[in-house]
Amino acid sequence: MLAAFANLSTPLVADACLRLKIPYRMAPTGLRPVMTGARTAGRVLPVRHYGSVDIFLEAMHAAQAGDVLVIDNQGRTDEACIGDLTVLEAKASSLAGMLVWGLHRDTTELIEIDFPVFSYGSVPSGPQRLAEREPEALHSAAVGAFTVSGEDVVFADNDGALFVAGKADLVQLIEVAQTIAQTERRQADMISSGKTLRDQLRFAEYLDKRAANAEYSFRDHLRTIGGSIEE
Repeated sequence: MLAAFANLSTPLVADACLRLKIPYRMAPTGLRPVMTGARTAGRVLPVRHYGSVDIFLEAMHAAQAGDVLVIDNQGRTDEACIGDLTVLEAKASSLAGMLVWGLHRDTTELIEIDFPVFSYGSVPSGPQRLAEREPEALHSAAVGAFTVSGEDVVFADNDGALFVAGKADLVQLIEVAQTIAQTERRQADMISSGKTLRDQLRFAEYLDKRAANAEYSFRDHLRTIGGSIEE
């Protein structure tokens, strides 16, 4: 999954989901990679944090190569729940990345480790608590207002993260995202060469048709001419 996502982006995947009518959920705004430009994609490996690193080690002990560790720390801003040792262990476990609904620390070391980590920021302090572990600790994780599990797939990059149910046709999803990417790249190249997007999308023709039929939408027009910027 990570290899397939290498030349794509979360906006392209989101557009492909819309075109295929595949539901998706987005992590709350503000999620960023520790290393600018980092990206990850893979099956969700969910875990809930209660104050101790052992829960992460247990999750990794049962992980498959290419999984993405998704950590539920309840969006807390009073502690960092991961640092360099946890990230090193994730890399050594052949995971594809790590996403935290919460904060990290050891930023300099994490950049040196060169492993995709996504969080909502950093603080110096680690946990000073030890809460009671729930039965679902290794089966599901909250990310904002929704819950994900090992039946979901995550895509993450500079724009944030989105989750898709693993039962979706992921091969088709990637193929459509690649097609959209190719079309938009051609459109961008033509703009750089002097052909405006309005000309490419026959915008004057659209305005004429809309004047004749108020129900004729821009999306109707794009579908007619094969445009890809909206769906």
